[in-house]
Amino acid sequence: MKELLAKLKRAVAEAVGLNPPAALAKRRVLFVCMGNICRSPTAEGVFRKLLAERAPELDVQVDSAGTHGYHAGVSPDPRASRAAERRGVDLKPLRARRVVAQDFEHFELVLAMDEQNLQFLLEACPAEYRSRVRLFLEFAPHLEQRDVPDPYYGGASGFERVLDLVEEAAVGLLEYLRRTETPARPDERAG
Repeated sequence: MKELLAKLKRAVAEAVGLNPPAALAKRRVLFVCMGNICRSPTAEGVFRKLLAERAPELDVQVDSAGTHGYHAGVSPDPRASRAAERRGVDLKPLRARRVVAQDFEHFELVLAMDEQNLQFLLEACPAEYRSRVRLFLEFAPHLEQRDVPDPYYGGASGFERVLDLVEEAAVGLLEYLRRTETPARPDERAG
């Protein structure tokens, strides 16, 4: 009941513009690819749907971003949106943005879609937050794959493959959030 009240409070505060949702969410996850129009918005959409269906009691802020700002403000790739829609995931409201320095402090997990973007994030990340930067597929070790491949230059099957991988890792991420403690916010730490 407490969790549902926190979610309702956050939704009301966001709707009237009193507080950004980040101020009230207990857990915070950012998905990152290069341009934020294929893989990371797909991961954001899939994880939002999974949370709504299987864990509405969890208070999690979910967002996505790109390591590069090529597509800032743009909707997800139409091929990604169509593939996601066939699985009941709506990506249309999402808009691309670039990772900013504050993301490393704000999000408890910054999940890269591949090694290249992981390296970019680690280079940009302040040392005290590097443990938050990980590969998304670490949450699906049974796949024995580290990268979610970029489907941008391929055909429709690439977007389906991305969804397959993301759905598997999303389940692992959900289980991780359920079994781990909510990290203390910087302003809540004794000091």
